[in-house]
Amino acid sequence: MLPKKWKKRISDVLIPANDMRPFELPLFPLTTVFYPGGVLPLKVFEQRYMDMVKRCLQDESPFGVCLIKEGAEVGAAVPHTIGTLARIGSWDMPQLGVLNLRALGAQRFQILDYKTQADGLLLAQAIKLPIEPVMPLPPEHAVCASVLKHIVEHVGREKFEPPFDFDDGVWVSYRLAEIMPIKATAKQDMLEMNDTLIRLDVLHKFLAQQGLAN
Repeated sequence: MLPKKWKKRISDVLIPANDMRPFELPLFPLTTVFYPGGVLPLKVFEQRYMDMVKRCLQDESPFGVCLIKEGAEVGAAVPHTIGTLARIGSWDMPQLGVLNLRALGAQRFQILDYKTQADGLLLAQAIKLPIEPVMPLPPEHAVCASVLKHIVEHVGREKFEPPFDFDDGVWVSYRLAEIMPIKATAKQDMLEMNDTLIRLDVLHKFLAQQGLAN
């Protein structure tokens, strides 16, 4: 039987995507930015995260991935307030005490408050942020999709989660943002943007600076 505190969290996480009620969410702060629709390979070995993953697998609930604002992955960390819900797509344990995960990016969330548990795990009160609606890729940003297609084919389609929608400006902007060699704070800024066109503009300008677009 699950502890009472986790029963409440499970119930709240399963509310509809457009319901903005606060819910309890375990956090996994990292030095990388995770986007909706993305794939994030994780190697878990700290006991606090091993316990978190076990609970998430047991109740099929997500955890929250957010960029570290201060601190480090191992030890105490202060997270940015906007992150992405992560659901466990697959996992394996190649050796005792090490768990490999393939996390899939779901909806963005915002941290309202958080606390540090006795085991060091951060537990947040969070709300889901609105999902960006599908937006046809504007013709002036077609080069963004072309560059993305080339990168996907080069690194391998298996490193991305289908469906591949190169006609959707939201999907293209998220995938480019996650794979472009841009500093983490800039990637965080793009995660926090609620305007797909602005995100595409920023990425297009970056591609042009690198000589990859006109």
